[in-house]
Amino acid sequence: MKQKDYEEEIKLKRVILALILSIVFISGLLYSGPTEDKSLRLPLGPAQYRGKFLEIRPGQLFSARKGQPISFGQMIKDLKKARFIYVGETHDDLDMHEMQFRIIQALYTQDPNLAIGLEQITAELQPVLDDWVAGKLDEESFLRQIRWYLTWNFNYGYYKKIFDFAREKQISIFALNAPHQLISKVRMRGYESLTEEEKKIIPPLDLTNEEHRLLIKTIFESEEIPPQMKGANLEAMFEALYRAQVAWDETMGQKAVRAAEVTGRRMVVLAGSGHMLYNLGLNFRAYRLSHQPLATVIGVQVKENSKLKVSRGLADYLYGVKEKSYPFYPAIGLNLKKVEGLSNLVVQADPTEPLARQAGFQKGDVILSVEDKSIDDLNEWRMFLAKYNWGSEVKFNVLRNGEVINLTLQFEPELVIKPEKKQGN
Repeated sequence: MKQKDYEEEIKLKRVILALILSIVFISGLLYSGPTEDKSLRLPLGPAQYRGKFLEIRPGQLFSARKGQPISFGQMIKDLKKARFIYVGETHDDLDMHEMQFRIIQALYTQDPNLAIGLEQITAELQPVLDDWVAGKLDEESFLRQIRWYLTWNFNYGYYKKIFDFAREKQISIFALNAPHQLISKVRMRGYESLTEEEKKIIPPLDLTNEEHRLLIKTIFESEEIPPQMKGANLEAMFEALYRAQVAWDETMGQKAVRAAEVTGRRMVVLAGSGHMLYNLGLNFRAYRLSHQPLATVIGVQVKENSKLKVSRGLADYLYGVKEKSYPFYPAIGLNLKKVEGLSNLVVQADPTEPLARQAGFQKGDVILSVEDKSIDDLNEWRMFLAKYNWGSEVKFNVLRNGEVINLTLQFEPELVIKPEKKQGN
């Protein structure tokens, strides 16, 4: 294969991966950014809100029904009417997780008959969640048994206050997500490729909701797609990714309803905002099963000293958080794998993220040690690195082409801050 062709193939693979992540792991409303985000102002949601908008600033909380600011206390009073409360997140935004915690804490104070449903954990790990709430595990044991950094991979610090509060108050936590390999199977081969046992985990998919399709396609089309991928292949790719998104929403919606029925409690569901926008995702799927009152709370990231125009139909309650130049916890962006016959972890591909790239990691590097520790388990490796924050540096020994090389991973914010794009005329 010629070098040019090889580079094009790598570029296409990276774009495909980005598209998969943008749909399958739609984490909500990411940065408002310098360009228009069309998904924020679609003519979707309740009919009475279509064509009506709110202008949100960081720190403001709005009621979509009233079309004006509302206090946190009043929102909590209003939420008392809802059996299901959906609170969205952008996974690496600490302010949004703080809002989730505040809502759970306030709802518990209002009525302790509460349960929590999580996108972040897959259903087969429910016994570990039960042991955590029961106080049978310390935090380190919990992270090991739940395989947090393989199941989810976002820093546990974003969620720590929520897990600690649930254990302190004995609030039941339910795993809502489907195993990733089943979602991949649906994406690649369709729902009918699942076995009968697998169909007990992922319910039948309703792919006919045109409003939901419009939302997901708008997000999908916002990705920069090279000409080689346009045409029939692009449509097929969207259909595959849409199946995966619906499989996630159907599964999480069904499991949330079952958990509420089993416990008789109100259910607070935490998931990426993309699973909740316009009440068209897992909240819509759950409502079709339960017909119980619901409310959705979603945060949007807004530039400091600025405002963002969004549709009133986006959620029942909307709030603004200040857009950050970089996440609260570092994301290394280094993909590792296990190789048969080798105990060490191996770098799977040349890193595309700045921290790992700046450190000099290359595809095929064998990780001999990190800070003089030999770690051959991926979850343990990520747990170890998660203890380091901005301003730290970590030293590695790697084996490359038969030679031991020393690399230093520097957690410097300047490496990940993206320059501001200038608007065109």
